[in-house]
Amino acid sequence: MLQQSIVIGPLGFSLHQLVLIVAFLIALLVGALLGRRHRVAVSDTLITVFFIGLLAARVVFVVRYWEAYDGIISRLDIRDGGFDLAAGFIAGLSYASWALWRSARQRRPLSGALFAGLLTWGMLVGSTLFIEQQSRPLPPTALLDRNGHPTSLPQLAKQTQQPLVVNLWASWCPPCIREMPVFEEAQNTQQDITFVFVNQGESAQHIETFMNQHDLSLDNVWLDQSNALGRATGAHAMPTTLFYNAQGKLVNTHFGELSRATLQQGLKRLR
Repeated sequence: MLQQSIVIGPLGFSLHQLVLIVAFLIALLVGALLGRRHRVAVSDTLITVFFIGLLAARVVFVVRYWEAYDGIISRLDIRDGGFDLAAGFIAGLSYASWALWRSARQRRPLSGALFAGLLTWGMLVGSTLFIEQQSRPLPPTALLDRNGHPTSLPQLAKQTQQPLVVNLWASWCPPCIREMPVFEEAQNTQQDITFVFVNQGESAQHIETFMNQHDLSLDNVWLDQSNALGRATGAHAMPTTLFYNAQGKLVNTHFGELSRATLQQGLKRLR
């Protein structure tokens, strides 16, 4: 649920990203109110805590998956969503602890702001994770293969008896196009996992032209001309990739472009 996406104008966000933003804004608001009472500003410290956590989360993730990146540019490109949240959390709290120790004047307003932000994040994430303990199964949405034959994800899972990685994409979506070679490589090397590419809203002829134009050879390219699968899974922006284990339960969702590193991270949870 946290990785379900919503669209605001031309922008798409996952719910988890919005939760983090809301928690940060709550922390800033509480910090401003308490800081006014104690006549000390803490907003700069809170912003520094946030960015140190963000930087640490990215650096640790890149180090963990160093070989999966092609070069320095790809390692700096955060569009793949590759972050180690535990490392970011530890780094942010470490800096916050140092700031609390260093400045006695900031202790009360900064502590209150951090508590408010963490409480907001914890309540929103915790309630969502409690709901998700009953993992969502493969949706029985009726789809078509490129030959026009009816098919579905549960049907394919029953045939393969393997975990499924389901990518929702469209030919007009630049991030979808950029990540296709990553999926093609994984499809050819990860023989114990089945990959499915469900096009949203386009015709078979259009898809065929797209595949030929980009010289892509992908199995299980399916059609969802009414965007029914996107509605069923809460994927309202593309690309979105769903990771289902061999029992057909959703274990992870990645909203946005995947790199080799973030795909490897997702595949680990399926094994």
